[in-house]
Order: sequence, then structure tokens, then C-alpha cells
Amino acid sequence: MKPNSNNNSRYALITGATSGIGYELARLFAQGGYNLAIVARSEERLQQVADELTAAYGVQVKTIASDLFRREAAKEIYDELTREEIPISVLVNDAGQGEWGYFKDTDIDRELDIIQLNISSLVSLTKYFLKGMLERNEGKILNLASLVSNYPSPLLSVYAGTKAFVLSFSEALRNELKNTNITVTALQPGVTDTDFFYKAGQEQTVAYQETELANPAEVAKDGYDALMAGKDKVVSGMKNKMQAAMSNVLSDEKLASTMGKQNAPADAIKRTHSDHEASVKEREMIRSSGKTYKGRDLAHEDEEKYEQEHKVI
Repeated sequence: MKPNSNNNSRYALITGATSGIGYELARLFAQGGYNLAIVARSEERLQQVADELTAAYGVQVKTIASDLFRREAAKEIYDELTREEIPISVLVNDAGQGEWGYFKDTDIDRELDIIQLNISSLVSLTKYFLKGMLERNEGKILNLASLVSNYPSPLLSVYAGTKAFVLSFSEALRNELKNTNITVTALQPGVTDTDFFYKAGQEQTVAYQETELANPAEVAKDGYDALMAGKDKVVSGMKNKMQAAMSNVLSDEKLASTMGKQNAPADAIKRTHSDHEASVKEREMIRSSGKTYKGRDLAHEDEEKYEQEHKVI
């Protein structure tokens, strides 16, 4: 599909654009005729995505290999795009990670990195690129919040806290910009079939092993449609919408207890799904076939190599 000529001069900047929801959002914007500036840590993977989207949709794709765990990264991205006179019409803050475990046991340096990535880099990129949007009086910002933005999530306490910030920040900024042609939208996915669980060390939990994970392409479509419609926020998926609604009537104590069970190791919770063993067999079959399962390439036998390749945001 060739780009829409009306949008062909517009650029969408997308962080975390080489995998998961960010990758699917990049495809949607390219399909919609937007040129892209895509950010991730792996230059090789960035180029693969750029080549794919250029061939499929005829758009221009600017790649930026950058580590958003670094405080300076957001300003460097802004400076590079400013030097090249690439105006950003849409900013998508997708990159984010979590760390699973009891707060008393987790690594503080890792958690401070997550705060830098999930909050500080998002705020910095928004601050820098909002300037140009205000000058042109047009623009769209999509921030990746989460279903857990609405309630406490034991064993993911720092991650959930950062996503609560993202939701609150997005809603406040939207109000500040209500008299402009700039909109801010927060996307709130539930558990989704990406490599988030691997990066967070959460693969052994009930949420990962016993929950039907959302398709990242469907989540991205929900976010894209809400952004284009100028909505303030969107919870992706009917089940998640019901869960979000329940969070308005249940106490924080009850919500925390429920989430604590979801985030607990699966072996510590009595199995209730009769198809669990079939699921394990399915994963073993997929492993032997070299395909992927739940966002992870199970064909890799070299775990050090796997970790190196999949730490890309």
C-alpha cells in the first residue's frame, strides 16, 4: 500500500519501534502515509524494520540508535532531528520496561533505570517535541500507559508506579493543551504478547503462563485509532475494559490482592486451567520448530546470546 499523499510530509517519531506494540504502531503509521523516525538500541534491527516499511509503504524512515536509559538520550534525539530539519507531527512514547519481584529484593539500580526510561525519557521527549507542535499549532502525542496505571500491582510496584505517572501526566498535559490543536492520548494495554515478561523476569508468573495474552497488533490498532480520533485514553480489549471499570468500585487493598495473585509464581498458585499441560506441550513443539511463543524466540539455546539480542527496547 502506498502512502497517503496528504500525510507524506509528516513524520511520526516512535520509540521502542523494533518490537511489540511499538513495531505494530510503526507499521500503522507507515500504512497511513507517515514518514517515520524510529528509535531503539539495535542499529541492525532498526535498519531491518526501516527496509521492511520502506519497501511495503514507500515512506521515508529515519533510524536513530539510542539508549533511552541514558539521561542525555532524549536531547540527543531532538538535536539530531532538528539539525536534519525533520518536524515531528506525532510523538509515540512506547519504550518501557519493568522489573518483577518483591521490592525488598529487587535491584535499585535496575529500578532507577526503569524510572529513567518509563518516566524521565518520556517527559523529556514530550517537552522537546511539544515546542515544534505548539509553533505549528498541530500535533499528536501517544503515551503508553498500562492497565495497571489504575491500581497497585505488587511484585511490579515500580513499573506500575511509573505507568500511573504516565497516565496522570498525559491527562494533565491534555488539559493544558485543550485550547490548541494538539491532542494527548494514553494507551492502556493489559498483558500483551511481547517480550516484556522476559525483560522483567516475569515469565514464571500466573499472568504470563495462565493468561491469554493480547495480540500486539490489535493493541496498536486500538491506540492508533484512539489517537487519530483525538481521544484522551483507551483501554485495549473488552476484558481489560471490564477490569478497568471494576477498579473504580473495588478498594485498593482488594485490587492489590488480586494483582498480587496474578503476579505470583504460577507454581505457588493452584492451577485452575485444564489446558495448562497442553500449553506446555505446545511451547515445546514450538521450541523445536524454531518459531516464537508469547513474544519470545524459543529456538534460542544460547541464553546469553538471547539476552543480548532481546534487551533492545
